[in-house]
Amino acid sequence: MPDFTMPSLGADMERGTLTEWLVGPGDRVRRGDTVAVVETDKADIEVECFDDGVVDALLVEPGVSVPVGTPLARLTPASAPPGEVPPPAPPAPPAPSGPSGAAEAAARPARERSEPSRAPAHRQAAHRQAATPLVRRLAEERGIDLASVHGTGHDGRIVRADLERATRPATRPATRPARRPKASPLARRIAGELGVDLGRVRGSGARGVIRADDVRAAAHGPRPAPAPRRRAAAGRPAPDKQAAMRRAIGELMARSKREIPHYYLGTTIDMETATTWLRARNRELPVSGRVLPAALLLKAGALAAREVPELNGHWVDDAFVPGDGVHVGIVTALRGGGLVTPTLRGADGLSLDDLMAALKEMLVRARTGRLRGSELGDATITVTDLGDRGVESVTGVIFPPQVALLGFGRIVRRPWAVDGMLGVRPVVTATLAADHRATDGHTGARLLEAVDRLLQSPEEL
Repeated sequence: MPDFTMPSLGADMERGTLTEWLVGPGDRVRRGDTVAVVETDKADIEVECFDDGVVDALLVEPGVSVPVGTPLARLTPASAPPGEVPPPAPPAPPAPSGPSGAAEAAARPARERSEPSRAPAHRQAAHRQAATPLVRRLAEERGIDLASVHGTGHDGRIVRADLERATRPATRPATRPARRPKASPLARRIAGELGVDLGRVRGSGARGVIRADDVRAAAHGPRPAPAPRRRAAAGRPAPDKQAAMRRAIGELMARSKREIPHYYLGTTIDMETATTWLRARNRELPVSGRVLPAALLLKAGALAAREVPELNGHWVDDAFVPGDGVHVGIVTALRGGGLVTPTLRGADGLSLDDLMAALKEMLVRARTGRLRGSELGDATITVTDLGDRGVESVTGVIFPPQVALLGFGRIVRRPWAVDGMLGVRPVVTATLAADHRATDGHTGARLLEAVDRLLQSPEEL
């Protein structure tokens, strides 16, 4: 079966640095499981596996920078005959994983789904739960039935904090318990093997998370001072990281302006119907479930891109290649400066509530440096919204190899005539930057026209 290789996490990425393994030899992994952390010029990315199997060997040590496509680990089929793979650790209950566990389960061959299970009943129930191998392993060690755990991650995915909450009622003493040290799964495993008390280890990772190297250093003597390149605060890159990010952004944007013949269009959209409908809808929802106007604009942009497929795709080898779906790149500013553009896949098919939830979760991970590999790359169109910064319009630069970027400004109240009567209404300026090699102004105008029309019927979004 194919090796697990250094993935391409963006059109401008040529190499990446493996910073940490989240699995080890003998671990069973499924497609969509997070197996490693990779550092790029812009962020630390949690990288998922693309195949089911057993980790046979780790081929690259943490801290090593390698080109895209370099084998990082060797996988063997989970069903390989005895002797072909190292004896794996006792497997945790398998489960659908990735951004949509239900979709993964539905995509499995009927033969696999129909095979009788020999696992105990609690493992059969856990099989239906979306969780990473590390979460399943922790649940196995602590005797937790995953079927009884409520997942708070994306699409109901069970995360480590859910396991902590699941054990808290039974173990909470009368006094407040000591805070559990924040550490990566690999660091916890190594600490157990070396007999290191994590409570005495100082973490060098983001937000003070204890890494594997911190545990090894603690086991062999006093730990040296943290390297200056580490982050000083959550989501705030160190100066050298900021410089690398600015250089990467500058190179990509310079390439875009040099190679892509941009044309620009703009229009002002009446938002009275949309904002009135959204206020009425949000009044019936709890604060945590309310939809922001930015999500409404994003959904309208995604549906418009589906209607005008000539602007949804990539320019490759002197030809336009349509996208296999509407995968929207969301321009996200980082606290310490710079930006990343995570991808919201299939944005046109998400309900407004699901889109809002996915957007909120993705932005939090982007700003804390914990994006997943599946959330980078493959965007077919980019949306930038600077309305929350007070900007009324934005003229963007296309992210190659895409052919269009849609921008939204702040919703402002302006004099506006309706049916011959002048009044004050909320309006927003929408702009489009498009590649003249792929389309012309007429096609771009169709997309902006579609965005306007869709926002006049917000209940249909």
